[in-house]
Amino acid sequence: MVDIAMATPPLVPLILCGGTGTRLWPLSRASYPKQYWALAGASEATLLQQTHQRLQDLPGLAAPILVCNEDHRFIVAEQMRQIDVEPSAILLEPVGRNTAPAVAVAALQATSRGEDPLLLVLAADHVIRDEERFRLTVSAGLAAASAGQLVTFGIVPTAPETGYGYIESAEPLSANHPVPIARFVEKPDRATAEGFLASGRFTWNSGMFLFRASAILSELERLAPEVVSACRSALEHDSADLDFLRLEREAFAGCPSVAIDVAVMERTDRGCVLALDAQWSDVGSWSALWETADRDKQGNVLRGRVISRESRNCYLRSEHRLVVGLGVEDLVVVETDDVVLVAHRDRAQDVKSIVSQLEGEGAPESKAHRRIYRPWGYYDGVVDGDRWQVKKIQVKPGASLSLQMHHHRAEHWVVVQGTALVEKDGVEELLAENQSTYIPLGSRHRLINPGKIPVELIEVQSGPYLGEDDIVRFDDRYGRAKEILARS
Repeated sequence: MVDIAMATPPLVPLILCGGTGTRLWPLSRASYPKQYWALAGASEATLLQQTHQRLQDLPGLAAPILVCNEDHRFIVAEQMRQIDVEPSAILLEPVGRNTAPAVAVAALQATSRGEDPLLLVLAADHVIRDEERFRLTVSAGLAAASAGQLVTFGIVPTAPETGYGYIESAEPLSANHPVPIARFVEKPDRATAEGFLASGRFTWNSGMFLFRASAILSELERLAPEVVSACRSALEHDSADLDFLRLEREAFAGCPSVAIDVAVMERTDRGCVLALDAQWSDVGSWSALWETADRDKQGNVLRGRVISRESRNCYLRSEHRLVVGLGVEDLVVVETDDVVLVAHRDRAQDVKSIVSQLEGEGAPESKAHRRIYRPWGYYDGVVDGDRWQVKKIQVKPGASLSLQMHHHRAEHWVVVQGTALVEKDGVEELLAENQSTYIPLGSRHRLINPGKIPVELIEVQSGPYLGEDDIVRFDDRYGRAKEILARS
């Protein structure tokens, strides 16, 4: 048993925001994955926001470090702003390289000023319903982690699951004291999983960890030095981008893609495990989401504009249009702006294969919604025609599109809400509701919202080519690099 008492250093949440969550398609897509949606319970908070909110009252809690895909940086920043959290750093991965590099760059960043905090490594897309039990279990690991142990949280299994990796403890499991790890086991077959549960020494591998920044760096240097070397180079040549820290692409891309479990935890002699029994789920499918949610008397989970009559054990979700379930059982129905999924709950895991098929066909529904989020707001694709298309644009108060021009398209803007300040070839005009302006091909233009309510406008584009890469940018207040902008 690991039992060490000492002063506790600051506790820095390290929230990993990667992943696309394709098994929760069509809601979760590459452009807006599941961690940025409100999925758990009746809360309006997203999974990312709930990940940080459940940490309140932990001793020594400091500002978090977040690691995310650079394409999602403004979503992450905005969702943190909404819950009044100012991260100590938002690190931008130019490419995904799994969890070991993400932990390495965060640990290097955390120790760059001579500090050595505890890092509480969390995935941004987990659901934990018993938050008080979660905080008690984390607190139980603080002393061991402060002393240099690498603590992992093993989920007390509720069934012989074959979709999770397992952790075997060398001593009887406890939620109050970390115990040494005997071994990690890859996803077992059912008979093996049943044996694991019967032994009482196995937990599910949650992917959540607690350790000092210096301790994990020391073990990474010993067991995976190429990871630390590449990450150190990526940080040494990083670039500041507003509130973000952009890792140097070439150095980070050269880093091995490996999980922290494989790189360190399976090989270290400093690992220990705490049993976590807090109604945890990684919401890896629609059926898993149904299982963890509060259900009505008929066993249904209803979200959005839904009517259910004589239906049982269904997950029915509407994002836009009315969804009616009449006399159906064991179904998952998810409606979005461009897709309706209807699946038996037992087949919910197969959604990932549909996404793969759509990707192979080059279908836009595989990766993005019609609504695309930008730092200034969002735009919705309304309708596409031959040489023309219509979009709805919303610009937040005080926000601005970049100063730009197009080679192949003209645009007509009609304001339907708020007041818009339009700059066109150096001339400014103020447009109120029901007023419009025409942006000819080649004109330098920008739209600013000077008011206190969002501006909404209808944009009609016309021309021989309407791709989002037909744009030349001259000025952008968000510091976005030209080559990674899809639309400003």
